Amino acid sequence: MLRRKLSPLFSTTICNLALKNSSPISHISPKQIRCVEFLNYYSNNHFHNGVLGSGLPSQLHGRNMDFAGRSYSSLLALNDLSDNKGSTTQKTRKGRGIGSGKGKTAGRGHKGQKARGTMKFGFEGGQTPLRRRVPKRGFNNPFSLTFQPVGLGKIAKLINAGKIDSSELITMKTLKDAGAVGKQIEDGVRLMGRGAELIEWPIHLEVSRVTVRAKSAVEAAGGSVRRVHYNKLGLRALLKPEWFEKKRRELPKAARPPPKLQDKVDSIGRLPAPTKPIPFTSEEKESMAC
Repeated sequence: MLRRKLSPLFSTTICNLALKNSSPISHISPKQIRCVEFLNYYSNNHFHNGVLGSGLPSQLHGRNMDFAGRSYSSLLALNDLSDNKGSTTQKTRKGRGIGSGKGKTAGRGHKGQKARGTMKFGFEGGQTPLRRRVPKRGFNNPFSLTFQPVGLGKIAKLINAGKIDSSELITMKTLKDAGAVGKQIEDGVRLMGRGAELIEWPIHLEVSRVTVRAKSAVEAAGGSVRRVHYNKLGLRALLKPEWFEKKRRELPKAARPPPKLQDKVDSIGRLPAPTKPIPFTSEEKESMAC
């Protein structure tokens, strides 16, 4: 079908424009030369003795000849395509005979421990392994808690700047949103006494831990500090409640502190973030005084 359509087209239009019997070869443009070379190659490979060969000069009838009579290599064919050398490698065929190059012992050698199986990680042939030769250093306490410190002076500056409302309860979420503490709050916030002289008005706070100096300074100004307990999930719900809303999950219930931490906290943390302080009961005041 393609030969029937291309042969009359080439014979009547391109060949007549590219080469005329009355025109010498020296007057042919380079564009016409390239066209004729393509037609010559195409006629020799596809049309053979078709009409294309009749209108071309005798110098172009050769399959590998150009206008000047020089020989040139044939154009690239599909069977000449190949990958770059070294770009592909054959899969190693182990244990498939001597002819595969990795046959018989499959590159493991003769007998011995390495030829029969694998050893456990760190095995050094029977001698004391490195992990036992090197002495131990340090201790990692799995029950340790890390609190992010924040001073009273920093809180006072944020209140003066209008970033924290002193009339409402100041929680760890309030401190995080105002920039008083960083985003990476691992186990809570510890209130420090740095800049305690700047607190001249009553404020109410809920933090994880508080120092004696900070507590006395806040209470002297007429405020209060409550130590609340949040576990990992509860602290996440306090600081990022939008995450639970995005996942369409309800906020978790407040978790009780473990027995070892009951004497270090005043109450269980509330969820979502509270806005008003809870007054201390008489029992809590007595336990705090002790």
